[in-house]
Amino acid sequence: MATKQARTFAVTPPPAYAWLWLAGMGALLPLGIIAGLLFSGKPLHMSGIVPALVIVPLVFAVLLVAMKRRSVELRDGVLDARVALFRQRVAAAQLDLDRARIVDLAERTELRPVVKTGGMSVPGFHAGRFRLREKFGKAFCLLTDRHRVLWLPLRDGKDQLLLSLEQPQALLDALKATHG
Repeated sequence: MATKQARTFAVTPPPAYAWLWLAGMGALLPLGIIAGLLFSGKPLHMSGIVPALVIVPLVFAVLLVAMKRRSVELRDGVLDARVALFRQRVAAAQLDLDRARIVDLAERTELRPVVKTGGMSVPGFHAGRFRLREKFGKAFCLLTDRHRVLWLPLRDGKDQLLLSLEQPQALLDALKATHG
């Protein structure tokens, strides 16, 4: 049996300040570590400077590259969301599409990610697994724009996906068509 071709849905890119924040932290944090070592009054050792000048910027460079990995794909009735170092696969049948909506997180504050349980978060970019406000459960987030977010609750009532897409209605329509 031939498989249907995958449909890809464009993810809203992170704002420029998300990239700048991460790059700035990668540059400023090593300087802060070195300044702290200089002002500590203790003699400087290479063991303190090497991590500051090599390892810390390297970690931030990996995170910058990871921020480029953002995709949402629907193939054979399975939604596959990938962001940074994280991935979530969910069968369309597991989604409560009757409750699914395009929301603005400024209005739906109960859906805002609050506690990171396995993810990456910088201003303007949230990726991975988070606990939500109040008792709304947990979510897999791919958030780059908080004003147009596709909220996809799962039938279990505890989990959901929050996805920032260029055309969120297109994915919602495609999911309803596959589950149909």
